[in-house]
Amino acid sequence: MDPKECSRRRRQLMRMIGRDGIAILPAAPVRKRNGDVEYAYRQDSHFFYITGFSEPEAVAVLAPGRSQGEFLMFVRDHDAIREAWDGPRAGPDGVVALCGANDAFPIEDIDEILPGLMENRRRIFYSMGAHDEFDPRVLGWVNELRAHSGQGSSAPQEFVALSHILDDLRLYKSRREQTSLRRSAAIAVGAHRRAMRFVKPGCMEYEVMAEVLHEFRSHNADLAYYPIVAGGPSACVMHYRDNDKQLRDGDLLLLDAGCELDCYASDITRTFPVGGRYSSAQRAIYEIVLDAQSAAIARVRAGNQWNDPHETAVRVVTTGLVKLGLLKGSVTRLIREQAYREFFNHRTGHWLGLDVHDVGNYKVGGEWRVLEEGMALTVEPGIYVRPSARTPKEFWNIGVRIEDDVLVTVAGCDILSAGVPKTTADIEALMRDGRA
Repeated sequence: MDPKECSRRRRQLMRMIGRDGIAILPAAPVRKRNGDVEYAYRQDSHFFYITGFSEPEAVAVLAPGRSQGEFLMFVRDHDAIREAWDGPRAGPDGVVALCGANDAFPIEDIDEILPGLMENRRRIFYSMGAHDEFDPRVLGWVNELRAHSGQGSSAPQEFVALSHILDDLRLYKSRREQTSLRRSAAIAVGAHRRAMRFVKPGCMEYEVMAEVLHEFRSHNADLAYYPIVAGGPSACVMHYRDNDKQLRDGDLLLLDAGCELDCYASDITRTFPVGGRYSSAQRAIYEIVLDAQSAAIARVRAGNQWNDPHETAVRVVTTGLVKLGLLKGSVTRLIREQAYREFFNHRTGHWLGLDVHDVGNYKVGGEWRVLEEGMALTVEPGIYVRPSARTPKEFWNIGVRIEDDVLVTVAGCDILSAGVPKTTADIEALMRDGRA
């Protein structure tokens, strides 16, 4: 993370906080996986957005107007024994140089120092409920100040949800953030192309996942989320996670996989034939989803509302299902009654950024948010046909989703993941060439 960009974000945030407020942002805690084994550490997104600092056991404080320094950090002090086991620490001296903090202190001193920084501030900007372990400490400091408020000082009178402000700031991606999203998408594009070239009847879902992971790690990227590698009937399970079935000739494989690079996520889904060619029924369902996605992407442009792509996708999907005979009746009535949800039961996209399901309200004042330049989102319609007496057997267990990462631009939108083929002809050609 560029220190200058973090500094700009802090200045913007402090203008919103005001001189009578103070903001407190704790780092993400270390989590145990099992026994004494820890999960790989991943920094809290809000904390990283403001500081660019990736170590645990840290707290950032913004105190606008403070003459001795407005940006303070509490971090782990140097410890030769622990650093021999876990690696070097920045320490208070290092974090000043690394993050541009005005001052920094050992995290062990926070109970003595932070209450004094809160004194005579009217508002505390803090995301209560987001950090279960840290919430009681913040409340304890406030109660301590209140207990001594008759001695010429005052305690904060109001808590303000800091996440509400940061969520909105993070919606608008800077040029550097857009570059990070493009790089993340490019790596994920390579992983999907690799999987298409690799897959063949008889291989296991986890083998395909291994190919995806190899591509990610080869570019120093991590998983943005646990991949969905769903063959045949499993493609109709929205959050399929087993990834342990054998892939059969004639099945489709739904691959939903994205990576995280420098904490910025990609999120791509393609659905392709294990044997290299779509059946007529698979092709029919696929073409409806592709038409729906194309129409939805065309609605991603500044000035349109967030829900416009979804409404467009719903109409195209419903119309296509009626033509196939999977739904019967008037398209308008079927949409009004949400009959399409039997086959398309999720939204058409979500915000994308530091989190794969990134922060930001989808409605403002009860109205769908207007799309603006710099916003990033996914567009991912799907159709999932589960066995049913009402459904022709030729369509059973066909699950198709097509997902791309899209950036709102001045001219309309930019598809960051366009490098993965998605027409049936292009997918079949890549799979055929990859096996040659």
